[in-house]
Parts: sequence; C-alpha cells; structure tokens
Amino acid sequence: MPQAPVAVTDFLPRALADARSPRVPSTAPYLPEHPFPWGGPAIALDGGGSTGGRTVDLERALRLSLAVPHGTPGRLRPVASAGALHPVRAHLLLGPGCSLPPGRYAYDPHTHRVHPRGPAPTDAPPGAVVVLTVTAARTVAHYGHRAWPLLLLDAGHAAAALALAAAPADVQVSLDADGAELSAAAGLPHAAEWQACRPGTEPELPLAALWLPPAPGPVPPTAALAAWAALPCAFAPVWQPGAETASPRELDAARTLLAHIATGPDSTWYPARRPAPVTDETLRTRRSAAPSDLAHPPAPDLLARILATAGDTRPDGLAWAAAIGGDTPGLLTAAGPLASGDARPTLARWAAGQQWVGTAGAVLVAHGCPADAPPALIRSSHLAAGYAAGVAQAHATALGLRSRPIGSWQQADLGAALGAAPGHDWIVHGLALAGTPGEGSRPGHAPPAPSTPPALPALQAPSAPTAPSGKEEHP
Repeated sequence: MPQAPVAVTDFLPRALADARSPRVPSTAPYLPEHPFPWGGPAIALDGGGSTGGRTVDLERALRLSLAVPHGTPGRLRPVASAGALHPVRAHLLLGPGCSLPPGRYAYDPHTHRVHPRGPAPTDAPPGAVVVLTVTAARTVAHYGHRAWPLLLLDAGHAAAALALAAAPADVQVSLDADGAELSAAAGLPHAAEWQACRPGTEPELPLAALWLPPAPGPVPPTAALAAWAALPCAFAPVWQPGAETASPRELDAARTLLAHIATGPDSTWYPARRPAPVTDETLRTRRSAAPSDLAHPPAPDLLARILATAGDTRPDGLAWAAAIGGDTPGLLTAAGPLASGDARPTLARWAAGQQWVGTAGAVLVAHGCPADAPPALIRSSHLAAGYAAGVAQAHATALGLRSRPIGSWQQADLGAALGAAPGHDWIVHGLALAGTPGEGSRPGHAPPAPSTPPALPALQAPSAPTAPSGKEEHP
C-alpha cells in the first residue's frame, strides 16, 4: 500500500490538537441540505425480492434507524447527529435473501425509498452490505476545524442505529474497513478522484460497513466486500448547482483527513449486540432530551447498567467513566471509582462551555485516543465512541432514562487532570443521563463511595473563549 503524503501524515496530529483546542471555529452561514443526489426511479423498500427463507427486512431496519420520521422536516431523527445535520448516507449492496432484488442502491432517508445504482455481481453473497459514507460540507460550515471528529462520531451513531434496528439477526459491523475498498464496493470514486470523476457533486467519504445476513451461514463479511469491490463504479450522482465551487481550506482539510485515516490493510468485523430491554418501539421513539430535562440523577443501578453497556459494546472501543454529584460525587468506572469530587463543572467547561453539563444527573465520557495516536486509532476511537454512545442511548431510553450525546470537547485531557502524563488520555465523546423525579431513591445497587481514589480539585481547564454552546450538541 502506498504511503500517505508526508504533508498529510504530519498535519494529522496538528489537526487533532486544533480540534481539541479552545480556538473558536470560523463558521459560515447555515448551509441548507442539498437535494438527494442519486437519480433514477424511487423504489419502495418492501418491493419483495426474497429468494425464500429468512429475509433481510430492509424497510424495517432503515425505518427504525436512518429514516426521517413522516411529516417532519428531517432534523430530529431517531439517530443522533451533531447539530442535527445528518451527514451520513447509506449505500445498500444487496445479494439474494433481501426484501429487494439484488443490486446496488442508494437510500434516501427523506422519502424512505431507494434508487438503483447498478446490478449485483453474479457471485453476490446473500444478505445486505451497507456502506456508510459522510458528506462534510454542512458540518464543516457549522463547526469549522472541529467538524471532522464530529463526522466520525456521527458515522458511529448511524452504524449503531442500523445495527440495533437489524438485530436480532447476525449483524456484523466493521469500523476499520479500508476506505478504498469501501468506495469500490459501493461503486463510488475514491475520495481523491471524486472531483475529477464526478464534477459538480459533493464527495462522499466511506467510513464504516455493516453486513446483514438473511440467515446464519459461512459467508464471511470480508468476502462480501470483495465481491462488490470487483464491480466497476455504478451510476453517477446528479449534478448539484454550487457543489462544484472551490472548497474552502477547512473543507478540503476535513475531506483529506477523513480519507487519510480511512486507509487500512484489513477489515475487522464484530457482531452487533442489542441490549435485551431495547425494542422496536424504543428505537422508534428515542430522542435526545433537552438540556433542561437532564438535571435529575438516574438511579444508581440504571446508571451502572448503561455504563457497562457503553464499555462492553465494542471490543475495539475506548474506556468509559461516569461523573456523578450528590453526597458522594466522583468519577466512576464499571470496575469502581476512578476519582473523587464532582467532575461535572469541569466537564461543562471542556464541553464547549455548555453550563448545563455541570448540573446533569450523570455524564458518561469515553476517553483515550492520545495526542500522537496513529491514523487508524483516531478513526476507530471516534467511530467506536459514537457507536457505543448510540447503543447506550438506546438502552437508556428502554430503561426510562433521558439522555443527550455531547460531541465536541476542548482541552479535555482527562489523564493530565488526574495526575498522569499529559496528552495520553483525552475525552472523545460524552453522554448525559438523567432519571425522573423520585427515581433516584429507588432501590438498587449504588456505586461504591469514592473514598480511596485521588480527589479532583486539580481537574481544571484554563478559561478560554468557546463556540456558542448550542453548536456542540447532538440533538
């Protein structure tokens, strides 16, 4: 595999440090969503292409995950997204055993329809391969230099939403598949070649893949990608006025960085798991709560369950901890207390100055991803953090808890704040949790009192200007 240009390799650590810095983004005016770019006839998802036996129910899986709820403008969907911008797109690669005939399709979440993009290979494996891509322009316009990590988190949330909706089938999820192979499998140009191949359209950057089999079988998902990647590029997207305009520097940088960190020699696939209390109704009704509804502490036993879910969802994920207040404030892990004292006010400063975080019932944080992390670790850390937060949020909804993901973090060097060497343990993502009044006193297994770990008076971040708080939330 050819090495990335030195300039990109050197730029990545600086870009990560910049995204974590207090520098305020230079944002552009609100950029409206482009019309769906893939032409051709719109086909209902219950079109019926089953070959018999158990089928992959694409209508149900997409309706409960990525679809825009009927009669809404499209911002508040079941899956969380930074700024409710929803930059993730899904390309369906369907073999036998699906609820549509075999072939490539692009999914339109606004109409809940698919558009054909070409035939399937003759040896297409059974089931559906879903390639998730992101378009960067709107998120960069809203978040500037902080956008590219948020795009990774958004892709992780979307992967979790689709995996949860497709379960209890034997769903497999890859968050490290090579970007070039994902592009080829989806019939898309590679990111570096997009503008030359498809002028006048916005590049789509592939970041993750899911494999939804129709029944247990021996076909490995890596073979599923390889079979599709052998086909030529499929039908092109429709020209979009304005999309061919020269990109600003931050948009170019975000696309270059995402394409660079998506390179890798191998794909690792892990089975998706759906927490037992999560039902289809849970997935249909889950929404991020308003900050004003997140002040009541969750019951200790429920908090412990959600913390365990976040930490156990992905074997390639980050560590998770929960900050709580009350009589025994502290920073807790599933294994026990990490530190004593109330970390929530500091987390509020680190979370782009969102003051409501300081009074949230509990704040879960995913941490790790050192400042000098290699590209593959940066990608997997953010994708897995978004994925775990998506699963944990669904579990919280099933247990009657309110929740809200927290996407952007500045100066959040948790390791240094706890006395370790700086630069090695950063907060990547967060999830605020709250119960309902009266729930916190219900019986359960309370976390152990944080009596022995280090105290947190030094858990501080220097005062610095931040972006408006509303810009850093996952609605």
